[in-house]
Amino acid sequence: MSTETHQEDCALGEPFLELRCIHKHFGAIQAVKSVSFTISPGEVIGLMGDNGAGKSTLVNIMAGNYPPSGGEIYMEGKRVHFSKPVHARKNGIEVVYQDLALCDHLSAAHNVFLGQELKKGFGPFRILDSETMYTVAGDLFRELKSETRPRDLVREMSGGQRQAVAIARTRLNSARLILMDEPTAAISVRQVSEVMELIKRLQHDGIAVLLISHRMPDVFAVSERIIVLRRGQIVADKPIACSSPEEVTGLITGAIERA
Repeated sequence: MSTETHQEDCALGEPFLELRCIHKHFGAIQAVKSVSFTISPGEVIGLMGDNGAGKSTLVNIMAGNYPPSGGEIYMEGKRVHFSKPVHARKNGIEVVYQDLALCDHLSAAHNVFLGQELKKGFGPFRILDSETMYTVAGDLFRELKSETRPRDLVREMSGGQRQAVAIARTRLNSARLILMDEPTAAISVRQVSEVMELIKRLQHDGIAVLLISHRMPDVFAVSERIIVLRRGQIVADKPIACSSPEEVTGLITGAIERA
């Protein structure tokens, strides 16, 4: 079965992830209010909103960093509860944070396997299996059609190559949904293009992406749907083809109440 056919079949059934009436408060501060939406396999959704709109809180709930104060999360129709990030990861949810959490002094391959290093030997006499890690990381970079090389040090890489390393790490864990936090912030135009191609490659492989970004052109370039948050609430959830940068700007600022 082709990837395209598989995605179509999945889209007709249960969504991969569904949030139902999610709330989150920190003391008297209500960060997220009654947020509900679905994400289907292979879907790319842009999540936008001003600073303090609740984007980061929502991502942290989906990633298992924060428990919701109310509401329910469903995966393929089954209710789930993430009390730790490892629970979300086991269910196929990965996060690529803005700072990428990479070690500059290590190679690309060793960053891909960071915390999950492969070893060889017996009993206490075990050493890192660097050659296998180089091979596996190289295969992942080729799948992503990235020019990143497994043996290159991260400190010598461009912003686009660093994103490829962070994304390859999620592929190692068989991610089905990747939450990308500002992946094109503070990188060059050429590197932005590289990241956009990486997102398209993930979508082609049936992996859903939630793209959190302030960069309107990037969101409109790759997203199928756009969700706009304002003061912790969804004020728009619609196909990207039915919206415009002007409408989204109005929704973010409050000039447009709801779409």
